[in-house]
Amino acid sequence: MKLTGRFGLACCGLIYSAGALCASGNFAETLPVRLQAVPFTRVTIQDDFWAPRRETNRVASIPTNFRMLEKSGNIRNLELAAAGARSGYSGPVFMDSDLYKALEAASYSLATDSDPVLARQVDEIISKIAAAQQPDGYLNTHFQVNAPDKKWTNLRDWHELYCAGHLFEAAVAHSQATGKRTLLDVAIRLADNIGSVFGGGPGKRMGYPGHPEIELALVKLWKITGEQRFFDLARFFVENRGRRFFADEHQTPIDQYDGAYWQDDIPIRDHRNIKGHAVRACYLLSGATDVAAQTGDAGLLRMINRVWKNTAMRNTYLTGGIGPSAHNEGFTEDYDLPNLTAYQETCATIALAQWNHRLALFYGDAKYADVVERALYNGVLSGVSQDGTKFFYVNPLASRGRHHRSPWFGCACCPPNVARTLASLGGYAYAHSENSIYVNLYIQGSAEATLGGRKVVLDVRTAYPWDGKVVLKPRMESPAEWNLRLRLPGWCSAPAVKVNRQRIAEPVIDRGYVVLSRRWRTGDTVELNLPMPIQRVAAHPAVKANVGYQALQRGPLVYCLEACDHSEPLESLYLPASAPMEAVKQTRLGGSVMILTGSAEMAGDLDWSGKLYQNSSVPGKVRIQAVPYYLWDNRQPGAMQVWMPLAPAHAPVQGLERQAKVTVSFRNDNSQPEGIHDGIEPKNSGEQPEALCHWWPRQGTEEWVQYAWDKAITVGGVKVYWFDDTGRGACRLPASWRLEYLEGQTWKPVSVPAYPPICQDQWNQIEFTPVTTTSLKMKVQLQPKWAAGAHEWKILSAEDLD
Repeated sequence: MKLTGRFGLACCGLIYSAGALCASGNFAETLPVRLQAVPFTRVTIQDDFWAPRRETNRVASIPTNFRMLEKSGNIRNLELAAAGARSGYSGPVFMDSDLYKALEAASYSLATDSDPVLARQVDEIISKIAAAQQPDGYLNTHFQVNAPDKKWTNLRDWHELYCAGHLFEAAVAHSQATGKRTLLDVAIRLADNIGSVFGGGPGKRMGYPGHPEIELALVKLWKITGEQRFFDLARFFVENRGRRFFADEHQTPIDQYDGAYWQDDIPIRDHRNIKGHAVRACYLLSGATDVAAQTGDAGLLRMINRVWKNTAMRNTYLTGGIGPSAHNEGFTEDYDLPNLTAYQETCATIALAQWNHRLALFYGDAKYADVVERALYNGVLSGVSQDGTKFFYVNPLASRGRHHRSPWFGCACCPPNVARTLASLGGYAYAHSENSIYVNLYIQGSAEATLGGRKVVLDVRTAYPWDGKVVLKPRMESPAEWNLRLRLPGWCSAPAVKVNRQRIAEPVIDRGYVVLSRRWRTGDTVELNLPMPIQRVAAHPAVKANVGYQALQRGPLVYCLEACDHSEPLESLYLPASAPMEAVKQTRLGGSVMILTGSAEMAGDLDWSGKLYQNSSVPGKVRIQAVPYYLWDNRQPGAMQVWMPLAPAHAPVQGLERQAKVTVSFRNDNSQPEGIHDGIEPKNSGEQPEALCHWWPRQGTEEWVQYAWDKAITVGGVKVYWFDDTGRGACRLPASWRLEYLEGQTWKPVSVPAYPPICQDQWNQIEFTPVTTTSLKMKVQLQPKWAAGAHEWKILSAEDLD
């Protein structure tokens, strides 16, 4: 059986990807089938890949989450709110949400693994939450402590509804895991409080959240309680989105309002592409999918399908993530998928998986489960270290060696999000209808489903993702007719299937699943073989960052090269299309891992990465090895890259700044002054580079950065690209700047008629009477209450100015 994959076209050993995720095929809208997920509590995971990760999540990540949340003040905020305090609150406005996600993760864990210590901790926190809730049901510690008169006055920015949504999800998870109503009753009272304020009835007001999440959470609350009012409120928030409510809320003239960041620029049914903040977009689409699945709203479904195509074909990274830009933590334009500056927030990858899981259930189409698999095995799993105690917020596809996981974040949304995903992983693996079991993820263990009133247990044996052989054995009390549907992954072009050792030459394939229809009985055996050759992935030509590059993939796993495995700089290596590669099993970080090894070519002296070096060996063949992307940055720190050039890269012309030593007036632990001359030109001031020269957290002071050369140079101008992280950080354009040069032992100002106004999203250039010097100093006056930083500071010689 040879297939052309839904998400890839097999041709000359390559998979051609349309965006960075391989996406092609027939996108005609299909009729819904409305499957039910097999609950994770009825799925047993007993493999060598996910089971250890879930155990690490249970014994390390979840305790780390609670410890760091308590250290950050989340628990104390509850106590303050319960005491009626009006000061002492810690953290940003959305602090409550991170605690709720951690509770959700802990609840999922308790549902599958008994842990009396964790159970007591969860009960104690829930009691504090209940104590903090006001008599009318309102609950948000920021507003109760800091601003009780500001409730519901800024839905766009202040995250009250977002926090409530995560409480609802935690409450549902806790109730399902323990049977208790302690947190569920809190959630119901809060939902009723919100329902008394918002909606279409008399005395209620218009509004919806700046950060969607409550929509999908209300649907969950409706399903567990059966209370229609919760679904109706979710529907209200979804269907009214795009009324440009935030323009009214913030008194912004409509002709000056761009609500794309909040998905508030056009009515929700009119969207044609993914836009704005990536996490918000996918949480909104998840909620819209939940609502449309119940109402059958044709307009919503058409929009969802349009936006899904745009997302999958033009805006998804090979590693399963979305959102290239740090400027808005989201989207820019189609095919903008940079590697070194990729944002690809861990939460965004999780949100994409959640949305596609819903679509897979609604349509019963394997292309959506393909997206889930790619995300889970790559962009989600990379979000946490192997020991479960450090986390990625941002997930680039290339690093100079300065990007590392952190123990925690000021905005700590990602760590508990990864924890809740791993704790509930089994819920993504299987689905069922009245007469079919769908296998979406191949994980050793078992699943239990009810088909037509009969219990069926499916035992699965496999070494996936290292090996594509999967053996499935149903167990049931008596023989019964039903369908076993096995997902054929989009990366696999030549699957084979046997039933009771008999090969099925031409199996029925429906919506990407092999359909095995028969009268099943205990003792039947199905063997599915999914060959896993090493595949070279080429991006769509419109992805400028990857023109002339290829990536390596085997099975669902994307691979990368790490500097710690190579004696030569990764920047000097290229991988010709004919270079042989092989898969070899090794023991890494306490487990068996399939490593890709082979030969690459090493170029001569060149500096395409902005790092000066001399190759220690003559150009020629070198041995390389690639590791799964999810494993990177778990050993020695160093460079990493997913996409490899097919031929030697062209070295850019190096400016005088590259030859200078950099010093600054001040740096903290996350400031990298050398980033100011690494040669990486940003797309805009808000782009978050891997290395950035900045003076945060200093505010309102005069700071400086200095270049020093071993030999005197002649310079007649400079240009600076300033950093500004408005909307997510504390750096803004400086109030002013000036330039001095060193003459002997004296610093003197350059002779410039006037410094032009400081501009965002562009180079700020000055020219002056040429000077010959061994050092230049740029003095920067920070704005009051704001820090500042600079992406790049380039030196212009007389020749540059001619």
